[in-house]
Amino acid sequence: MFAIYRVFWVTRNKMRLLLTCLALLVLIDQPLSAETKKISNVRIWATLNGVRVVFDVNEPIKYRLDMLSDPYRLIIDIADTHLVDEPAQPNSSNKYIQRLRGTKRNNNDLRIVIDLKKFSRAKSFQLKPNRQYGYRLIVDIFSVKAEIAAKEKAMKLKVFASKMKDVIIAIDAGHGGEDPGASGPGGTYEKNVTLQIAKVLAKQINKQRGMRAALIRKGDYFMHLRKRITKVRQYKADMLISLHVDAFKDPTVYGSSVYVLSKKGASSEHAKWLAERENAADLIGGVSLESRDDALASVLLDLSQTASLEASIDIAEKVLAGMKRIGKLHKPKVEAAAFTVLKSPDIPSILIEIAYISNPQEERNLRNPAYQRKVSNVIVNSLRSYFNEYASEETLLASLASKKYVIARGDTLSEIALWYDVSVRRLKNVNRLDSDLVRVGQVLKIPVTDG
Repeated sequence: MFAIYRVFWVTRNKMRLLLTCLALLVLIDQPLSAETKKISNVRIWATLNGVRVVFDVNEPIKYRLDMLSDPYRLIIDIADTHLVDEPAQPNSSNKYIQRLRGTKRNNNDLRIVIDLKKFSRAKSFQLKPNRQYGYRLIVDIFSVKAEIAAKEKAMKLKVFASKMKDVIIAIDAGHGGEDPGASGPGGTYEKNVTLQIAKVLAKQINKQRGMRAALIRKGDYFMHLRKRITKVRQYKADMLISLHVDAFKDPTVYGSSVYVLSKKGASSEHAKWLAERENAADLIGGVSLESRDDALASVLLDLSQTASLEASIDIAEKVLAGMKRIGKLHKPKVEAAAFTVLKSPDIPSILIEIAYISNPQEERNLRNPAYQRKVSNVIVNSLRSYFNEYASEETLLASLASKKYVIARGDTLSEIALWYDVSVRRLKNVNRLDSDLVRVGQVLKIPVTDG
């Protein structure tokens, strides 16, 4: 009897275990639903040209915007998201939004419908968390008139900016053509990586408001050093950045170096320009040496070279400090050498030995687009820092950085107010102007805000 009971008990437990396993298999076989994101709050407020709707979300979302008509409404489809509470509704005085509602879509998705009072435009973007809020989806709704006004403002700003000079940065990619320069153990040529980095740098410079890049060498061809100086002058450059890489027989040598023209090189160039001053027109601020006697021409050149060397050292030190942040330095301070390409007497010029191509790791870095961008960022940030302080008055950069503006021919108060994003009234009050009339050469103080 005991044996029969034991068999029954064991069988029953085996059945329980089997049923449990089957249940687990069924659960495992079911698709796991992804945890949905959530919108915890909706905020609505008026802006200068429309209305802004802010959705507070717990993490970045995937969404799509569609504007529909008859009746006018904005549809926002958001993937894997749900609305925690009923969304806030606009005040009756809201000129754009009539109602806002949320509905479930495709089980896990959410559809937000914003009923509009009139035909409108919309744009959207997401923001990362800050001290006050977490992730946010921002939807701006505005009228067609506001869109046209924004385009007109942009056009006016463009016209106003065209009156001011861009700071021109000449970029010289070392070597080229039958002159490959140094080469690395992996077969990388200096001429190729310097041109690649030059093009990345030019692209980044051209994104800066008030700066423009000029490539001295645009392809794989040979160019004499003196021809490079001539090109720099033809571009009327404000600064020259010459890009090179170093090499050594010991593959463990590494690091970056930055050079300016040595005083010895400057003095020899000084003599050369004096000897050829009949061809040295427009050397110093448009002053030709041709009609000057030897003493005066020498003083003018000396002043010009001293100023450009001081500027070269300043920007070189900024670049060197930046290069230290992204890698090792070969030389801990700015070096001076008689490089021919640096010898334009009135144009600040630096030469950067970016890395040692003979070092296997640095060769790989030089070929890496991410590293090329880092080097370019260092140079751009250094240029911006320098020209924010030292850009000449007629440049756009000086206009942006300064709290003063010098009136040029054709300027109007309304244009200047628009450019600096202040009202004409505020501009007149700060400068104690009784009318909208201004004169060429007049210096205006620019208020920091329009408050």
